[in-house]
Amino acid sequence: MEDDGGSLKILIADDNETDRMILHAIVKKQGHAVVTASDGVEAVERFIEEQPELILLDALMPNMDGFEAARRIKELAGEDLVPIIFLTSLKDAESLAKCLEAGGDDFLSKPYNRIILQAKINAFRRMRNMHLTLQKQRDQIVLHNEHLLHEQETAKAVFDNVAHSGCLDSPNIKYLLSPLAVFNGDVLLAARKPSGGMHVLLGDYTGHGLPAAIGAMPMAEIFYALTSKGFTIEEIIREINAKLKAILPTGVFCCACMVDIEFREREMKVWVGGLPTCYLYKKASGERLEINSNHLPLGVLGSDQFKVKMQVFEVSEGDRVFMWSDGIHEARNDQDVMFGEERLIEIFDRCEKPENLFQDIKGTVEAYLGEAERDDDITLVEVRIPNEQEIEALPEEAINVSDKGPMDWHLDYRLNPLSLKYFNPLPFVLQLITEVPGLRRCSGQVFTILAELYSNALEHGVLKLNSDLKKNPLGFSEYYDLRAERLESLETGFVNFKLNHVPTETGGSLSVLISDSGEGFDFQSKMENESDKQYCGRGIPLISTLCRSVEYQGKGNQVEVIFDWHYTQTGS
Repeated sequence: MEDDGGSLKILIADDNETDRMILHAIVKKQGHAVVTASDGVEAVERFIEEQPELILLDALMPNMDGFEAARRIKELAGEDLVPIIFLTSLKDAESLAKCLEAGGDDFLSKPYNRIILQAKINAFRRMRNMHLTLQKQRDQIVLHNEHLLHEQETAKAVFDNVAHSGCLDSPNIKYLLSPLAVFNGDVLLAARKPSGGMHVLLGDYTGHGLPAAIGAMPMAEIFYALTSKGFTIEEIIREINAKLKAILPTGVFCCACMVDIEFREREMKVWVGGLPTCYLYKKASGERLEINSNHLPLGVLGSDQFKVKMQVFEVSEGDRVFMWSDGIHEARNDQDVMFGEERLIEIFDRCEKPENLFQDIKGTVEAYLGEAERDDDITLVEVRIPNEQEIEALPEEAINVSDKGPMDWHLDYRLNPLSLKYFNPLPFVLQLITEVPGLRRCSGQVFTILAELYSNALEHGVLKLNSDLKKNPLGFSEYYDLRAERLESLETGFVNFKLNHVPTETGGSLSVLISDSGEGFDFQSKMENESDKQYCGRGIPLISTLCRSVEYQGKGNQVEVIFDWHYTQTGS
């Protein structure tokens, strides 16, 4: 019966001096240290003083019996395992059960058998050692978990500073981010475009917590950097996909929906890859338009296979776009039944006040979950199309103004077919212009001017597209499908920028002359016909309010604008 598990300090509590001496001799011979007590009160006192590792406790003693002593010792021991072996001459099952109920772990019947006693001590020593090992491992796990939580909280703080640096607090956005872990696997980004519109991106990474969010930081950096520079939604999505494809491990990807809204043009483009069906709710008619996923998630396909075909919609003031992660559909109640899309549709069908839709969805999902345990991140976002007054009040992106840079310069920049097919010149041109000290404050107005003039030159001049197509919702999709087809097959044509900047005492004057290879139009007769207000498209009236002058030249395929800016104000 040898056991090399080491010696123990054992408390022997028995009111019978003879039994106590016999046990003392047996236990001492087995190599253990011995502490003795003659009753229950002394047993509790010696336990407090000596902290023994195992107790041999007589059930029937004066002053305090073994049952009460066992209860107090177990309470004092707390989470430590201090085995108690009851010493008893009791034989009936009820009495033996009482020993165990009082906190005893085993019992030993009188008269004592040395071999059985040694076996029980060895068994409890192994159990105690195992318990100590588990306690140590538990403490290590707790420390590791606290360290991991601290790392996640630090990462979350850094990410939140980046991800929420945009315009999520705009009055036309409502959102719910309810993470399953400290670090959310869902990503919600929003930023104002230089043109005054807005980009919104909802991403849902596979998994939860920090591993699910490893792509969130580069996604946010690309999203905000390219949006602020005037890149298109197509270019931003391509860049994010290429980055995620390069950095994410196999099996990790991001289901996403990205929305590009031009508030003044009342136009919305949407790209959906892998997320549940989103909805465009039309305020005027109460109609619910489905925006289905028609792409694979981000980070799955390489750049050569990745597609960015957009869904295009006409929007009006008060319309609302709703996006959500699959955590909404897959939310389960306490009967393990998913919330599902049908319940979501019911909320829209019974809607009486569009302004309450977001809260109705949020409240219904939360009520459905009740106290049930969640198994996924939940994200919900509503983007409302604001009115003109609200558009003006929407927060602009923060801009750092340099006090040094080019002041007097001229640029002649021409794009031929291959460049027109695959390159967007606006971010490059805008970057050049806003290097002028102080002019960066006016980047929104400048981008609006450049975007409208370049769009007219490319789409109407080079590609010969007719804006009349966009007079109804179906026409929007047809217009952009035709634009993509003609651009892909383009073999001739050009768009030319001539930019000239001169400083003034209070700021500067920027001249922009854009010409194209198109046939032009009879702009003089159009301008004389006051009943025709669409001769230049609906963006030109806005440009006219921003610029000192707007002048068409040649055969109508050249237009020159002059934009005056001042250090003390944000426009001309």
